[in-house]
Amino acid sequence: MIHRDLLLKMIEEITMVIGANKQYLTDLDQTIGDGDHGINMDRGFRAIKDKVEAVKDKDCGTILKTVAMGLISTVGGASGPLYGTAFMKAGQVVANKMEITAEDAVKILDEAIQGIIARGKAAQGDKTMLDALIPAYDALKAAVEEGEPLTNAMGKAVEAAEGGVAYTKTIAAKKGRANYLGDRSIGHQDPGATSSYLMLKAIYDVLTREA
Repeated sequence: MIHRDLLLKMIEEITMVIGANKQYLTDLDQTIGDGDHGINMDRGFRAIKDKVEAVKDKDCGTILKTVAMGLISTVGGASGPLYGTAFMKAGQVVANKMEITAEDAVKILDEAIQGIIARGKAAQGDKTMLDALIPAYDALKAAVEEGEPLTNAMGKAVEAAEGGVAYTKTIAAKKGRANYLGDRSIGHQDPGATSSYLMLKAIYDVLTREA
């Protein structure tokens, strides 16, 4: 079970982790993209800090929606609308709820993925964040359905996401700026898949420390 205060700690951890990996994500993006993924993501999460603080006594849905609106308004490129949509969909799953169950977590990831697919018109295997998120969802769903505790299930999701990030090195990009490189994008890790993995890992790290 993820209580509201734990959710706030997760958002804080994500902000810190994205900040710590700003240069790494930007370096990945400079190879196959616009070269600003880390910079944009860091700016977006730093910008939501005060906005989240203002709604910290609200329900989980409101908090996630606030994150979504902040990312949409401050993160440049494709990442803002895509991650913003993901957080917006997540917020809708837990509207008016003060805590998030394991089943909610599965639905949150599913809805976030569906939102990204609809907004980005991408699929698994296109060398995008979906290559980390879809395996993570499959692993999380399977573990929760088998009755595993959420922390264990999230650990398996993170492992699957990490495998998805590695997989992006082996395929050619079919979306975004990297698409123009064609087969020359093979061998390079997708920055969006990497930032998705880092977010999931941040959530898991908070769960292992606090839950």
